[in-house]
Amino acid sequence: MKKVILWLSIISSLFIMFLQFFQWELIEIFTPFLMPFVWLIVYGFFLVGFIVAIIGLFKKKDWKPFGIQIITILLLLLLFLIPFNQIVLDIDFKVNKSERDEIILKIHDGTFSPNVSHNSSLMHLPDKYDHLSKGGGDIVIEKQGEHYSVLFFTFRGVLDSFSGFVYSPNDKKPQSGSFGGDFKQIVKIDENWYFVAAS
Repeated sequence: MKKVILWLSIISSLFIMFLQFFQWELIEIFTPFLMPFVWLIVYGFFLVGFIVAIIGLFKKKDWKPFGIQIITILLLLLLFLIPFNQIVLDIDFKVNKSERDEIILKIHDGTFSPNVSHNSSLMHLPDKYDHLSKGGGDIVIEKQGEHYSVLFFTFRGVLDSFSGFVYSPNDKKPQSGSFGGDFKQIVKIDENWYFVAAS
């Protein structure tokens, strides 16, 4: 029984840490509609593990499962204090910037253009590039005079809730209402590049 409680603590702790570190990839897989159920299952499983660990502590005098759960809770609190999402976004932007720049050049030279029949500003990226925009590999292209502004999704939520990297050809801050979003956050991250979040 002690081994079962120990393994329950270890597995539930690993699940919850995995969820924290890979939540954006999981949202991509499960979609924003199903992700709340994933959170509910994982956090529920952890809660069951925590309760069983407390029972094991008092009944069996086995402190290891309880210790594992406490360490996991402390790590979760630490993750909330560290701007983990910001770190992930910074890495994503830096690692993929050169490929996103390739897309911008291909849009400006006419190689790439909107290609989704139901939306004249939406383009589905070729398989080689679909990792550059979350939520299905689509980007949004808006013409501004002779130039184009482009939105690469980092999170593609429901309706007008989204976030992403915007290429601004004239380095002007994106205006609220661009790309159909009411921006709550606009942050310059590089020359001609901004991070935006809309809700």
